Parts: sequence; C-alpha cells; structure tokens
Amino acid sequence: MLPVRGRDGRATRLARVLGTRTAWTPVGDGEFFCPGCGGDRNYQRLSGRRRFTVLGVPVLPRGGAGPVVRCAACGGHFGTETLDHPTTTRFSAMLRDAVHTVALAVLSAGGTGSRTALETAAAGVRAAGFADCTEEQLAALVEALAADTGRVYEDQPCTTGLAIELHEALDPLAPHLACAGRESILLQGARIALADGPYTPAERDALATVGAALTICADDVTRLLEAARTPS
Repeated sequence: MLPVRGRDGRATRLARVLGTRTAWTPVGDGEFFCPGCGGDRNYQRLSGRRRFTVLGVPVLPRGGAGPVVRCAACGGHFGTETLDHPTTTRFSAMLRDAVHTVALAVLSAGGTGSRTALETAAAGVRAAGFADCTEEQLAALVEALAADTGRVYEDQPCTTGLAIELHEALDPLAPHLACAGRESILLQGARIALADGPYTPAERDALATVGAALTICADDVTRLLEAARTPS
C-alpha cells in the first residue's frame, strides 16, 4: 500500500527546507547558581541574532534573541533572571552576616551585661559561619556601635540606624529563604533575648524589626516570640 501524503507530510518537508537559526554572541560571564546542575557553575551571558534559513543557509535577519545565560557545565540556556539567585557561596555569606547582625541588634537592645546572653549569641554566630567569634568580640562590637552613634539602645526603641542595618542585612536574603528559614533567624534572636530573662520592650522592638525585614507578618512575629518563651 502506498503511504498517504497529507498535510503532515507536506509540513515535514517544508520544515526541512525552511527554518530559523540563532547565532549567539558572548557578552559577559561569571558564576551563578545553575538551576539545571543544582550548584554553582560558570556561565556565559549570550546575545543572539535570529535568521531565516533556506535549506539550512541563513538568508534573512529575523531580529534579536535573548539575552540568555548558558551554563558552562550542562550547556543549558536560562533566562537572565537566574542571575538574581545568589550562588551557594554568596548565600552562605548573606546568611552568616544576617545572623551576626541580628545578634548585635538584640544585644544592643538588651545590653551586654549578661554572660548567658553573650554566650548564646556567640554560639549562634559561630554556627552560622563565624567560627572564631567570641563573647568578648561581640561585647566590644556592641560597645563600639554605641560609641559610634552616641546612643545606647538598652531599654529604648529600635533606633533608625539599627533598623537600617537590619534591613540592609535581611532584605536581600529574605526572598531566598523558605518560611522556616526566616522564622529560624527570628527565633535565634529571641533565644538571645530570653537568655537573661523575659523580653525587654527594646528587645521586643528590635525583634519586631527583624521580623518585618524578614517579611514575617506582625501576628506571626508575636506568635513566634511567645512560642520561644515556652519551648516544647
């Protein structure tokens, strides 16, 4: 029986004759977190020009394409929005700095007179990546912050300068953290505040600022701070 030559067959033959081809030109490179590989990889940023082809030969321009990001390892092409995701190395540094800033903010609000609070803060900062952090270093940093601003935060509302520092450290990190990760940073600050007794008004204010910077709603901040007071 002879094969049926219908519309599909004509479309297949036409596709073999006519088509488009994109010529990619590198316009930049760097390191990014590759969604295909699931890790940090080198990339090339590419800009393309599309051309209409006849029998595989480019004949007419069809405009620009891209830009795209091509992974040097897997060869995958991704939208340039993937560059907004921090690399694993950068994410670790952002998380470490965030925990350190929160610890300083809570200590500034509650004072550094409690050895227990300093020990709790230093343990959290070391776990986040500052392996050599000591209680003495944190106490000295809090004193230096107070001397630099001319203000002591203890028993006072979170000052504008302190709020800015918290937002600078936490705002870029929050979009890349799951809900549990954002809550974990807030609870770490709560444990520091509770290490020497109940929350002071200044500590609550500082922790509320931490929660806002982490995009945790006020009701959830209140719930989490109360839960930290009565751990299971």
